[in-house]
Amino acid sequence: MTYCCGILVREGLVIIADTRTNAGLDNVSSFRKLHVFEEPGKRVMALATAGNLSLSQSVVSLLNEGIENPETGERETLTNAPSMFQAAQRIGRAVRLIHGLDAAALHSAELDFDVSFLFGGQIADRRLRLFMIYSAGNFIECTADTPFLQIGEHKYGKPIIDRAVKFDTDIYDALKIGLISMDSTMRSNLGVGMPIDLAVIRRDGLHAELNYRIEPGDPYFTDLRERWSDALRRAHMAIPRPPYINGKPAK
Repeated sequence: MTYCCGILVREGLVIIADTRTNAGLDNVSSFRKLHVFEEPGKRVMALATAGNLSLSQSVVSLLNEGIENPETGERETLTNAPSMFQAAQRIGRAVRLIHGLDAAALHSAELDFDVSFLFGGQIADRRLRLFMIYSAGNFIECTADTPFLQIGEHKYGKPIIDRAVKFDTDIYDALKIGLISMDSTMRSNLGVGMPIDLAVIRRDGLHAELNYRIEPGDPYFTDLRERWSDALRRAHMAIPRPPYINGKPAK
């Protein structure tokens, strides 16, 4: 399991991913699931992965090595894509290629072809964009109406972002809300865990303003989770109890 979220606000993009992978209760380890590709002043891209680790690593390796275009002979990678849309298409193509190689063997082992990606960033003279790529290689794009996308074990963290994030939210408030969302997910699902990787990409900045790993015991994250728990306790205590007695409103 994993949890990754991408939040696209007016000021820029925040992407957060955990690092836990497991193949049973006694086989838990950490692998980086957030990859940042950067040519300062030219382009910056962030790719977060969820699902089967061997599949996501194969897709990322294929994108790094490049996919040969049969018409031009060019090795197509993320870092030479002319637009974010075409870069997202290349991720989808890589997913389908890996599916062609591995899906039958996975099926024979009674395993699903389970992999998905969040992909965001900006290329010079083009707009900042955020996509979610599915296991079939198709994808959707984030919009201002719903300025976030999630992959992996997202149900525990979604209500936090749903209620708190708007397109006009400050970019570092978006990061804070994303971290609260991550903490809520870790509280409810042991398959999601630290360290946490994150990237902040400011619109038109064309570099990763922040590319950071939160390790266990991080002072800010520890304080954030304690403050959030305390705030929830105070909030529910401040709300009146339900006025229902024996199925009827209390007088």
